[in-house]
Order: sequence, then structure tokens, then C-alpha cells
Amino acid sequence: MTPDAAERTPMGKLDEAGLHGIVGYQLAQATIATTQVFAGQVGGPFDLRPVEFTILTLVDQNPGVSAKQLAQALAVTAPNITVWIDRLEGRGLVRRERSETDRRAQHIRATAKGAKLARQATEMLKQGEREALGAALSEAERAILVELLVKVARSRRA
Repeated sequence: MTPDAAERTPMGKLDEAGLHGIVGYQLAQATIATTQVFAGQVGGPFDLRPVEFTILTLVDQNPGVSAKQLAQALAVTAPNITVWIDRLEGRGLVRRERSETDRRAQHIRATAKGAKLARQATEMLKQGEREALGAALSEAERAILVELLVKVARSRRA
């Protein structure tokens, strides 16, 4: 029995009926589409990798955040987050400041250049997603999808 179009992968036209109800598989497939949007809207134009964009935006929205908080939020190791912060700092997008109350601690803040870049990249990404997903999802469906993905992401804290 030949599967209908809804049970085939979009590009390879492979039967995926056995994977249809698996959230992780569908997230991976959706990531392919959103990664293409990211590359076109942010990656190339702003020379940012997805993790760099995420860290920069989190730092911009959470001035004074610690590297430990960022590592926990992104589920990465402290050495990995340090490498990414070093790269952003090297580009003049973030800066480290010593804590006034604990000289061992550092707080990370976006520079003016970094804050501007984070906000521009976010707007470009939102616009790109609206354009790319507009034919597949209404604004209401997109809002529901985002809400459901937030719930999935927060389930790891439970």
C-alpha cells in the first residue's frame, strides 16, 4: 500500500508513517525548515551561529547573567559556554564584569553593539519565520505551536 502525501517526507518522498506520531522526529524535521530560515536571515547576514544568537539574546534580555546560568539554560557544560562567551566577547558583542560583592564571580552584559545586533537579528528571524511558515501556518496556529513548544521545553525542568 502506497502512503499518501501526508505520510511522506517533504523532500525525499520517503514513507514516514511509522515516525508520524513521534514528537522528536517531527521536531527534527521542523528544525530543518527553521534552520534554513536562520541561515538566510541571521547566520549569513549577521555572521552568527544559532548558539551565538541564543546566548547574545539571552544576555541582552538578562543583563548581568552569569555563565553558570547560561550553561544551565542551554544544557551545556561550563567549558563550552565559556568558549561561546569568549567568541562573542572577541567580537565586541558582550563584556564580562567582576561582581562588586564577590570578586570571583563575573556578570555578562551585552555591549551597545551586541544589544543592537541581538535585536536586529531577532526581528529578521521573526520576519523570516513568518514568511517561510506563512503558507503552512496561520498566525493563530503559529502562536499555538510556539506555546506548545514552550511547554515541551519546560518539561525538562519538571
